[in-house]
Amino acid sequence: MTPVRIWDLPTRLFHWTLALLVVFSVTTAKIGGNWMDWHMRSGYAVLTLLVFRLLWGFAGARYALFAQFVRGPRVVLDYLRAPRGAGERHAGHNPLGAWSVLALLAALLVQAGTGLFANDEIATEGPLSKLVSGATASLMTRIHSLNQNVIYALVALHLAAIAYYFFSKREDLVAPMITGVKRGIAAEPAHDDALTRARATVLALLAAGLVAYVVNL
Repeated sequence: MTPVRIWDLPTRLFHWTLALLVVFSVTTAKIGGNWMDWHMRSGYAVLTLLVFRLLWGFAGARYALFAQFVRGPRVVLDYLRAPRGAGERHAGHNPLGAWSVLALLAALLVQAGTGLFANDEIATEGPLSKLVSGATASLMTRIHSLNQNVIYALVALHLAAIAYYFFSKREDLVAPMITGVKRGIAAEPAHDDALTRARATVLALLAAGLVAYVVNL
């Protein structure tokens, strides 16, 4: 079958940039000290990417749209019950993978959002911590600390799913997210032209402006 363009460039850039920033955020948090300034900057960048992805989920290319890949519980159960190798090969996210993507995005959004209000009462405080009470800042800090374990678990699940599909189903999920192209499927290609990328640029700038505004409240 002819290779099909599935993942547009903005979606791929989002994916890999987010992955790098999450690793950087974790690393700088573990090192601490002066690196916490970079941890916070990384958090702002993560939040910008998440806002962009939310916008892109409604205004992006075909397979990036939430309406295209998010399915209800019944569809997910049917997918899980299907015999091994009998299920349809999905061009974008499969029904179960779609919900794991949403869960990871939600966990990262909680992490970035609570970080804005967090205060370790030592040397680092979020830019909005002074806008809330001490009790609220402490709660946000606690959630920020606990939620990192949720993110670790979801990332581990994400990596395990990639390995399962590669070794068990002989389906490489990584290469298409690098090249944008999937092989062996019959599907309508996603638009990945100059207009699509221009729209993504506008949305990315809008997301950056919104986050900058919030951070500087």
